[in-house]
Amino acid sequence: MRAVLQRVTSAHVVVDDQTVGAIGPGLLVLLGVEQGDTEHDLDWLVEKTVGLRVFEDDAGKMNLSVADIGGAILAVSQFTLLADCSKGRRPGFSAAAPPVEAARLYAAYTAALIARGLTVATGIFQADMAVHLVNDGPVTLLLDSRRRS
Repeated sequence: MRAVLQRVTSAHVVVDDQTVGAIGPGLLVLLGVEQGDTEHDLDWLVEKTVGLRVFEDDAGKMNLSVADIGGAILAVSQFTLLADCSKGRRPGFSAAAPPVEAARLYAAYTAALIARGLTVATGIFQADMAVHLVNDGPVTLLLDSRRRS
């Protein structure tokens, strides 16, 4: 699984001119599911999302997690994170998981975050979405469950 985490002061996602998910301070997570991803990848990514200390404490140091600040998460499925751009000019998406499996792991990811007590908003799987955010910092991190060693 691949995820881009962005620390935000606010973010929302719009589908067909309707806001379907919105948060205040927290993390915007763009999530891509790769063929062969398992619950082990899911568990690792959930732990990283919840535990990464990317929010500033009173001393201005990044020592607090999204859970520590009572922040929220906006999780948006984005298969294009699995694009292979190594050849030619058109990205290839053969590494992305099939939609049924990707939807299952995306739903499991959001459910696991909710189970840890976080407020979670989402986009709509496979919809054409407009994602709006105010990146705080900016702080943007890339996580890849297959590069965790």
